[in-house]
Amino acid sequence: MAERIEQRLEDRVPELEQLERVGLFTRKEIRAVLRKASALEYKIQRRALRKQDFINYIQYEVNLLELIKKRRARIGYPFKKDEIEHSILHRVHSLFNRATGKWKDDVQLWLSHVAFCKQWNAKHQLSKVFSTMLAIHSNKPALWIMAAKWEMETRLSSESARHLFLRALRFHPECPKLYQEYFRMELMHAEKQRKEKKEFEQAKMDLGEFNYSEEILNGEMARIVYRDASQKIKGVEFQLAVLSIAKLFDFTQDLQKEILESLQTRYAHDPLTWDYMARRELELGSLQPTEHTTKQKKVSEMAQREERCCAVFDEAVRAVPTEDMWKCYITFCLERYNRKTNSEELKQKRLERTLNVFSKAHESSLLPEALYKQWLQLLLDSSLSEKAVEVAEAATRHFSQSVETWQMRLQVLIQLKRDDVTQCFEEAIKHVKSQGTLPLWTLWVEWSESTNSKEDTEALYQRSLHATTPAESVTMKEMYLDWTYRNGGYKKVKRLFTSLCENRPFSLDFFRKMIQIEKEQESCKMLHLREYYERALREFGSTNTDLWLDYIKEELSHPKGKPENCGSIHWRAMKMLQGDLVEDFVSKYTLLQAGHL
Repeated sequence: MAERIEQRLEDRVPELEQLERVGLFTRKEIRAVLRKASALEYKIQRRALRKQDFINYIQYEVNLLELIKKRRARIGYPFKKDEIEHSILHRVHSLFNRATGKWKDDVQLWLSHVAFCKQWNAKHQLSKVFSTMLAIHSNKPALWIMAAKWEMETRLSSESARHLFLRALRFHPECPKLYQEYFRMELMHAEKQRKEKKEFEQAKMDLGEFNYSEEILNGEMARIVYRDASQKIKGVEFQLAVLSIAKLFDFTQDLQKEILESLQTRYAHDPLTWDYMARRELELGSLQPTEHTTKQKKVSEMAQREERCCAVFDEAVRAVPTEDMWKCYITFCLERYNRKTNSEELKQKRLERTLNVFSKAHESSLLPEALYKQWLQLLLDSSLSEKAVEVAEAATRHFSQSVETWQMRLQVLIQLKRDDVTQCFEEAIKHVKSQGTLPLWTLWVEWSESTNSKEDTEALYQRSLHATTPAESVTMKEMYLDWTYRNGGYKKVKRLFTSLCENRPFSLDFFRKMIQIEKEQESCKMLHLREYYERALREFGSTNTDLWLDYIKEELSHPKGKPENCGSIHWRAMKMLQGDLVEDFVSKYTLLQAGHL
């Protein structure tokens, strides 16, 4: 092994001598490079190889290349690159090859090699890397797309890119992304040939030796790709993705027409098809284009476009009366309403249209639950509070088991300061099952704290502890404890704490809150703190290291603490903690003893 390392270091000598001779590095720096290289070489020649050692070596060589590049720019010396950089580049490629050969499954390692080749313009080497990588990771479409894009955009080889896409489709015959990128590539190839032909014609050159097929120039290859893909890949999303790609090229009108016809024929009952057809009206422009472009004309034209969109949507909800279709319609209306405009008339039209669509969807009983919230917000923002109350009530009739819907209705009533809030809370608790009602109880007690008397709020807290599930009651106990301390003082909260401790479960924050309350007292008693810590440790001592450490710190720092108790607390922690937590506790306890925690 030593002989091999010595040989590798000797191979570096010519480049290091050149670095010193041309003044890029000093003799002292050359020695430092040799020492570092020697240490790195020994690490990658060991019997038990580590990936991180290869990464560190590669990173060092890349940093060295960057440093040489900066120093060349500083002193203005562009020569001797073959003797210096090229040998370092060759070494980095060799390291990458060894690493990817050893850890073939690490895609990130392969991608790092690809990025390095691109950065240093190593096209020949990159071609080899892609070839090897795709042989091993043929199951990853993204890598095939990356390789094909590089062939098309960097090497300007449409033929190689096409060959890669065809190979990829043999492995992934139903991958939408592969077909989309292959379709895009064929259109780019056609556009490239069209530009070449136009330049030759402008230069009045003879095109005899160049064969520009009219079919390829018109995107016939892309059409073939699309037709093949349409037979294998179902779904309107793919059709729309391909159509959006075709629209980027100005010679694909016929192809766009074919895709659009296929979309309307095969997916006539899909909401996304109707959504696209409606939104398309925005792009078609005004039916009567005008020469003058005054603000009023622009507003009028935009209003006409939006009306045409809504006409298509109206037809859509009649043809496909589903929740998804109404959702598309409402989403469109909200998008238009949220667009900025200086025209108050247009904004009012958009608002009226949106509210009207919401009402129609609701009347059809096809308004999704999630959209009721947006409807209510829109009504409140428009100062239509009475309508908002009606809508909220209607929503809870439709979705009487939904906690979120009741919560939404209650928030509206609270915001409007209505008198029937308590009645609505009672109704909500009656309709919703006990499990999952925690958001309603927290909202109720928070509202009661700011509105009702202390007695009513306390009764409500007591009721919530019995009405919620054991797991949810944990949160209510924390809130109850905090509220009692704020409104009843220390003695009352201590009595409550003792009472609540009789019924499990608890949270760690419940005990920590009580410990914090005790610490805030002028006469903070260590006896009480020990009681709270002991109660907490009974529940969480086997799973929480910080609790033990806080207990030890308390004994050390409190005026009435007993440092001699720390040993027994430490011993109990070692016995009670589970698994890796013991090691974590020991390391933290050591830091505590050293004064670093």
